[in-house]
Amino acid sequence: MMDEDVENGTIGSFQDRPRTFPDMRTKPYNPLVFRILMGINFRVLVILLLVVFGAIFYVGASTSPIIVFVFAICIFSFLLALHFARWVLAKDEGPPEMAQISYAIRDGAEGFFRTQYGTISKMAVLLALVILCIYMFRRTTPQQESAGIGRTASAYITVISFLLGAMCSGIAGYVGMWVSVRANVRVSSAARRSAREALQVAVRAGGFSAIIVVGMAVIGVSILYAAFHVWLGVGTPGSMKVTDLPLLLVGYGFGASFVALFAQLGGGIYTKAADVGADLVGKVEQGIPEDDPRNPAVIADLVAFITLILTCALLPGKTVVCLALSSLWLIKDYKVGDNVGDCAARGADLFESIAAEIISAMILGGTMAQRCKIEDPSGFILFPLVVHSFDLVISSIGILSIRGTRDPGVIAPIEDPMKILQKGYSVTIVLAVITFGVSTRWLLYTEQAPSAWLNFAFCGLVGIITAYIFVWISKYYTDYKHEPVRKLALASSTGHGTNIIAGVSLGLESTALPVLVISVSIISAFWLGQTSGLIDEIGNPTGGLFGTAVATMGMLSTAAYVLTMDMFGPIADNAGGIVEMSQQPESVREITDILDAVGNTTKATTKGFAIGSAALASFLLFSAYMDEVAVFANTPFKQVDIAIPEVFVGGLLGSMLIFLFSAWACAAVGRTAQEVVNEVRRQFIERPGIMDYKEKPDYGRCVAIVASASLKEMIKPGALAIISPIAVGLIFRILGHYTGHPLLGAKVVASLLMFATVSGILMALFLNTAGGAWDNAKKYIETGALGGKGSETHKAAVTGDTVGDPFKDTAGPSLHVLIKMLATITLVMAPIFL
Repeated sequence: MMDEDVENGTIGSFQDRPRTFPDMRTKPYNPLVFRILMGINFRVLVILLLVVFGAIFYVGASTSPIIVFVFAICIFSFLLALHFARWVLAKDEGPPEMAQISYAIRDGAEGFFRTQYGTISKMAVLLALVILCIYMFRRTTPQQESAGIGRTASAYITVISFLLGAMCSGIAGYVGMWVSVRANVRVSSAARRSAREALQVAVRAGGFSAIIVVGMAVIGVSILYAAFHVWLGVGTPGSMKVTDLPLLLVGYGFGASFVALFAQLGGGIYTKAADVGADLVGKVEQGIPEDDPRNPAVIADLVAFITLILTCALLPGKTVVCLALSSLWLIKDYKVGDNVGDCAARGADLFESIAAEIISAMILGGTMAQRCKIEDPSGFILFPLVVHSFDLVISSIGILSIRGTRDPGVIAPIEDPMKILQKGYSVTIVLAVITFGVSTRWLLYTEQAPSAWLNFAFCGLVGIITAYIFVWISKYYTDYKHEPVRKLALASSTGHGTNIIAGVSLGLESTALPVLVISVSIISAFWLGQTSGLIDEIGNPTGGLFGTAVATMGMLSTAAYVLTMDMFGPIADNAGGIVEMSQQPESVREITDILDAVGNTTKATTKGFAIGSAALASFLLFSAYMDEVAVFANTPFKQVDIAIPEVFVGGLLGSMLIFLFSAWACAAVGRTAQEVVNEVRRQFIERPGIMDYKEKPDYGRCVAIVASASLKEMIKPGALAIISPIAVGLIFRILGHYTGHPLLGAKVVASLLMFATVSGILMALFLNTAGGAWDNAKKYIETGALGGKGSETHKAAVTGDTVGDPFKDTAGPSLHVLIKMLATITLVMAPIFL
């Protein structure tokens, strides 16, 4: 029948033709580690796991009872995460048409993930070799020399830390993608029964990923700390002091940041280049829907591209077969970026945020304990690990508080999913306040300042409040229920130019409130820490910086639940597409539409949370860098004087770095999108039958353009971020050597880091908010407001959305990682600047 249609040219509208759902599932892919584990006898595997856990707990017990507590909480949380996974995977996949679409999404996402992370792995190994060579010729600290740690040992310690951080970050990203591509179809199926069950499935799937990500960050640092503690004999006569040990962990944070940056860049470039190209030609020029099979760029925006290309390659003469198969996936929700960009990259982003914050807080805690001559400094050093261990517990309770209906057979009114998620968040925040107070009393109580723990508890409260306010501000500026986005939509009614002007001004305005909140938070936390009663040998208060560290911990103390809400977004997004393409009843689509809308809001608010935590974490990392320079130089290093010309130039270079990085990230999307636009235009001209369904678009060409460009284009901005601080430090170190200023290189890098952090925070706030506002202004118009779809107002809003795409999904999120990676690079490379 299909062959006759091809010969006779009687291909009808896709909406009018019956859709078939052939088995498109390919052989499932499992990573090498999983294949090895699955090939081991079950009893042998159990014994091996018991031996590993026994070794971990033995090392922990040899280090500190606190480490044993952290290990126990992490392992318990991993078991709970496995329970969530089994619970989600036990849900049915629905009818065959749902399952087949889900298999295609899974194949495409995992295929691109393997390619992208394979490239990142090669770069990580190359950078590890560079770090090894540099450390072979760098100086060691007096403490390391007295403990007998030479250059070779220091080099291998840093490289091991770097590779472990990179590996854990990659695992965190894979877990985020893995659960998303398996949970979406189960959410779709659950939506056929009730909205509450669909919400619960999506939340528990996101919770599995979030717990694994946070748990990996905590247990990774804990294992590294305990292993180095035992290996180096820390605390024994003639060995390293426990307060100096956190400096050996900086490579872990650098490895996490390195992977997160390239994961965010690669995923963002891929999905946004395809998105922009498909929208500009399809929607604006040709006036066809975004999911129309006639648009050659649409398939490049879908996760199912690998399966589709293989199918069409096998059936080159069966035009209708290819078109019918492709129509199964013609929904933009199935972007590789939804799974590799939103899930994998965001998981890696928050992983490195937590890892960097833990390490910097451990460094500051150890430095303060040493200055105050506290007898047992382990509480101040290990406090961040305990806080995030409690995060796993309280976030799990928040996730479990979201329950399904008791009687699935009873049809109840659809509840607002956002209210349900906020209730869970409220439960998590209340528990965070309680556990934070318990943690500070347990670990930060000292006889030298009996009330210091209470001050630090209030510092944590400042951080928790800051997180809540940041979430609210992001929601206000990006949700079309509020005035800013509606004004932006109204600006679209007068043309494309006024839409762009309004969006830029909204983004610029949106930086004000977050900066004020961050400023108040830092000053409040610093003042609370400074007045805690902890003083050094000469009577100077020393708790200020540690107070800001505790506030950062407070802000990230609900990170697992916040990441759960973020993962919820792309899962709900894909679920809605599966429901639509499998032609489920309108009542089911209504449920997934509501979940999808809430998911868009949670993704936007999580970006606000991420930049707020990045701001506070970067301040900690900057302080940790100054402490590290002081240790290596054996000279006080407490201030950076920007009145010195070279130091001021370093600040200018730091600000320039942020703008240049953002420009290159956006340009990468623009260049690739231009290729896609030109290719789509060429096909519409050379194959006029496409618009009448008489010719098949060459989807494979657009896929090849976007896939290859995303891997190539991520190298340039990523290399800029890594090379710039190292080059600046070395150049000014040489200049300082000849001018008699031995610390000039370290001071210039400190200035670069300071200005880059400030500029990066503002730029990220602008890009994230403007992009999100443009996107939701378009969605507001698509609800029927101001003329609805296809109107001139809608076309102007689409233009704004295409401008905002690289802002909010490529450059903006990458800056979260960049400003922290700059700090971790300077921590790792500090010795070569002296």
